[in-house]
Order: sequence, then structure tokens, then C-alpha cells
Amino acid sequence: MIPWLWSIILSASLFGQGALGFAESSVQPHESLASLVYQFLDTGKTNEAERLLPAILSDDTASVEVLSRIIGGEGAYPRQPVKILPREEIAVRGHTYPLSLFIPASYQTSKSYALIVCLHGYGFTGEEYLERWRGRLAEGYLLACPTYPSGAWFTRQAEELVLETIREVRRQYHIDPNRIFLTGMSNGGIGAWLIGMHHAPLFAGLAPMASGLDDVLLPFLGNLRNTPVYVIHGAKDQVMPVRLSQSIVRELETLGYPHVYREHQREHPIAGGHYFPKEELPDLIAWFNSQRREPLPTRLTVVRDGSHFQSFSWIRIDTTDPIAAFSQDLVDKRDERISRREYAKVDASIVEANRIEVTADRVQRYSLFLNDQLIDFSKPLTIVTNGRLSFSGVVSPSVETLLRQARLRQDPQQLFPVHLTIGVEKLTP
Repeated sequence: MIPWLWSIILSASLFGQGALGFAESSVQPHESLASLVYQFLDTGKTNEAERLLPAILSDDTASVEVLSRIIGGEGAYPRQPVKILPREEIAVRGHTYPLSLFIPASYQTSKSYALIVCLHGYGFTGEEYLERWRGRLAEGYLLACPTYPSGAWFTRQAEELVLETIREVRRQYHIDPNRIFLTGMSNGGIGAWLIGMHHAPLFAGLAPMASGLDDVLLPFLGNLRNTPVYVIHGAKDQVMPVRLSQSIVRELETLGYPHVYREHQREHPIAGGHYFPKEELPDLIAWFNSQRREPLPTRLTVVRDGSHFQSFSWIRIDTTDPIAAFSQDLVDKRDERISRREYAKVDASIVEANRIEVTADRVQRYSLFLNDQLIDFSKPLTIVTNGRLSFSGVVSPSVETLLRQARLRQDPQQLFPVHLTIGVEKLTP
């Protein structure tokens, strides 16, 4: 469980009432350190979190080790509805969207389950996709199918909807954070590519179907170094030509990234080659079964435009040279920087004990987030950027950094008590 979501247990479940949510709690004098931490991480109110933080920091027992055990520990999930929940709702920035869920009848709160988030195509809904998928999944999977108008999953609002869907389902159900998958068909497949590339560290794998990417977006495939993909496309697809997936696969092959490509010859009486044949599902499910996220990889590649500066596992691009920036609709604009594919890029590797080597392009400053699984805090750390020494010394874990990062990420397997900011020296000709 994500243990800081304890307040769900105290509140009435809203599943089955057409909404997802949880109750806020206020601090009481008798509350334990653990309950204060859970409230800090769970509250949706920034002011409340800032009020709780000093109370946690003032506790003499609030060490990095103790708090890491609290945040990363298992807890008890409340019993929730199972089977088909076709007409739930989820709120994002004041807008309410339909959400359809499938929970296997054998669901037990004591076990963790994989989560598949499925994005529908144009002219369809999440509920329709739920009907297509639910009978084909094994008992170890939960299925979440949000609905977005016109299947426009290439917009920033749709991106936020997908991320919030994952957060809300994890609040209510026991999801394995290393087995979250994103798939989609047609427009939904485009969304799976875009959202999956920008937020790759969240996913154990992506499965886009009958979709593609504009060539100016291909550099973002670099983010999938540690996120395998399973691509399905019909050779006779007249809506999304198969060459779109073929060009992506060629790029993945050039990068040397893990992927499976399935190009089928089947045609549907109505959809022609633009569909997902049920015959392809067993192999896809077998692939899902075999995938596990690596929460702390030792090598990362991050490619960013000017509108996606969120953390990417243990690294974040903070400040860049002038680069391309997409609008709220990620496909409606192609200015000169986008056409030239001028993006910021970082390659970071932990090459040996306590030595990190970074190559940065169009980056002025970046951040590293570290824990004792990545480095040894008792020994000096060396960071080299573009061949030059950027940092050398011992770093000290911080309780406040641990808490703030845990609240931001909501991922018990990515806990970082150290935050280093590194400036990138300009190379002189």
C-alpha cells in the first residue's frame, strides 16, 4: 500500500457513487509521527502540508531511516467495490471526466496488483474499451479506462487526467508501483506514446496500438531507455498508416532500446486494418506478465521540451538554453525550434561507486536526487559533467528533502533525502 493514504480508511468510500476522493484530516495533539507523515503526504492542500512539516521535523525520532520505513512500509487498504465500475468520475483542475474501472472479483486488499491504464480512440469512450478488455485480463490486473473528449490524448489536460487516474486508483486499491502499464488504440496510442515518453519512470511498459508520432516528437523516444514498449499495428491500416509505427521501431532499434513489434495482416469488417485483433492479446498479456519497472536504474536519458521540467527518476533538468516548447495541444504547433527539434537532453550514469557522469546538451542547470541505494553517503561523491568536474565531496541526507520529494512523487520506491543542484559550465571553442 501507499501507507500515507491512511485517511481513506477513515472516510466513506466514494466508489459506486460516481466519484473518487478522500477525506482531509487535521492534526491532533496525540497523533503519532507516522500519522503526521501520512497526513503531510496525503493532503491536497499545500498550506496544510506546510503546517504539518515543522511538527514532523521537530520530532526527535524523525530520522531519514525512520521516515523511510514509515513512507515505504505496507499498510492496510480499506475494502473497496470489485468487478465492473463503469460510471465513476474523476476531477482534474475543476473538470470532471468519466472513468470506468474493472477490479477482479478475487481482489484482496493484502495483495498488490498490476494496473493497466487504457486510452480509447476517437469516437469511443472508456466504458466501451472497458467492455473490450475486461474479459481478457488475468486475475492479477486492475483496469482503468478514463474518457477524454474526442480521444484527444495529445493535450496537456489529457496528460493530467491520466496521471490523476493513476494516483486515484492507487489511493483506493493495492497497486504494485512496479507494474503500472499504459496502453491505447489510435488516438489513445498517440497518448500512450506522448504521456509514456514524458513520464517514463512511472511505467513498467507501454503498449501503443495503431498509432504513431510526428517526426518532431521522435527524439523523446530517448526517454524510454528503461521502459520497454510493445507496438501493435495493422499492415493494412488506412487510418494510421503502418509506416508511422515502422519509423518509431527503427528509431528504437537505433537506440538499442527494448521493444516488441507486432505487425498483423488482419482486417475488421468495419474498421479495416485499423483495429486491435483479439488474437494478439494473449502475447500482449504474456508480455505484461513478464515486465517489472526498475525504480532506480543506474543510467538515465532525459529529453525535454520547454514545458516538461518535472523530475525524471533521480534527475531533473532545471534551466536550459532557448529550446522548443509545446503548447497545451502538443500537436498544434510547429515553430522553427520544434521543426529543428531543439530540445534539452541529459545522459546520466552511475559508472562506479559514488561517481556519476553526465552529458548535458542545451542544459544550464540540472538536479540530482539521491539515496543510499544509489550512492554511499559515508564516502565522497564525484560528479562529472561534459568531462569536467562539477562536484566532489560528501553529501548529507536531509529529512526535509526526503519528505518534500516523497510528497511530490507519491512513489514509496523513489525516496530521495539528497537534492544536489549542478550548474553546467559552458564549453569554450
